[in-house]
Amino acid sequence: MTVVQTGTPLLTAEGVSKWFFLGNTLFRRGRQDVVRAVDGVSFDIRRGEVLGLVGESGSGKSTVGRTILRLNEPTAGSIRFDGHELAGLTRRQLRPLRPRMQLIFQDPFSSLNPRMTVGRIIDTPITIHAPETSRAARRERVAELLHLVGLSPRYAERYPHEFSGGQRQRIGIARALVMNPDFLVADEPVSALDVSIQAQVVNLLLEIREKLGLTMLFISHDLAVVGCVSDRIAVMYLGRIVELAPTRSLFLDPRHPYTEALFSAEPIPNPAIRRDRILLKGEIPSPVNPPSGCVFRTRCPYALPDCAKVVPPLTEVAPGHAKACIRDDLDLRPSQHA
Repeated sequence: MTVVQTGTPLLTAEGVSKWFFLGNTLFRRGRQDVVRAVDGVSFDIRRGEVLGLVGESGSGKSTVGRTILRLNEPTAGSIRFDGHELAGLTRRQLRPLRPRMQLIFQDPFSSLNPRMTVGRIIDTPITIHAPETSRAARRERVAELLHLVGLSPRYAERYPHEFSGGQRQRIGIARALVMNPDFLVADEPVSALDVSIQAQVVNLLLEIREKLGLTMLFISHDLAVVGCVSDRIAVMYLGRIVELAPTRSLFLDPRHPYTEALFSAEPIPNPAIRRDRILLKGEIPSPVNPPSGCVFRTRCPYALPDCAKVVPPLTEVAPGHAKACIRDDLDLRPSQHA
């Protein structure tokens, strides 16, 4: 299902960077290294749209999600949410906006307080942001959300250790929805779950998005999962977006070599189908010392000497389809699931 909306974006990120500064240690005395976890990322998300953010571990995906929610302080750039500039706001100024922007955590085990009942976990945001709400109204809201995520309202009196990983993630989703948010960041919401449960949680998120009209940033390392959920997909590598396109366009006509390499790693359920795998050479460079020019050039099978000379900007090459690559002569292989 594709529900790409038009009009003013609900969220816009322009040139967002998040650098972590490493202080002196015994072995680095006298110098301060910088980890460029996110380096000049720009995108927008329209109302009712799901933007997928995909890349290998260490590419900066989760840092992007946490930074646009202001859980991390941005080093540079602009973050606008529904007309409000978030970068630079104090904690007190952010407080009225917090209920409208929520996070679904990756790990359903460590993200739930084991000493609290499910009902208490879900209604805690109400207690914080709407303390005038009566106990009866809070109970009713908890029951409503448990039903929405496919769990019995009777579970409100139980504790997290009594549930499976998939059920715990449903509880985490209910908690994220309790304040009727406009925007969700789903940070690898199915990566910690069994494969048999992942599809159920993905379908649940799609159903909730349809019912509530939510806008979402869906973060994952799995392109197949992102393709099922997202209207558009942004591909990240070493802190930068290297390709951004509508989902169908990306799967049928990838324009960046890194996207092609990700597609070649997709599992194919039919063992009779054989294909050539693109094996990227070397290791992912350190974000403390990224390569000059294109950050992917040290592992790219199509790299030229000019790739080391300039950082390629994210440039539109087709309607809604942008890439950060100087090569326009490449004929890249599409996804097997296109």
